[in-house]
Amino acid sequence: MAEVAFEERLARLEGRFEGFDRRFDALDHRIDILDHRIDQIGQRVDQLDQKVDRFRDELGARIEHLDQKIDRNFQWTTGINVMLWSTILVSLYFRG
Repeated sequence: MAEVAFEERLARLEGRFEGFDRRFDALDHRIDILDHRIDQIGQRVDQLDQKVDRFRDELGARIEHLDQKIDRNFQWTTGINVMLWSTILVSLYFRG
């Protein structure tokens, strides 16, 4: 009788062990899926990083272009103002 109880208990433990084995396999599979998803997210982050770098470079080039354009316009505006004031002063000089 003690031997039967022992055999039953051993069989029950073996069944539980097989259940644990299936669970561990399922967990390994889920971990592999998560690992794959993390790799995909890492690739997306790298792609976004590259896009941000390109955007930063393009924005820097545009700002540089605008800076040059503003400098040219400032030079023209300054030149026109100097000529205007020179003309006014010369005309006042000869008028008076």
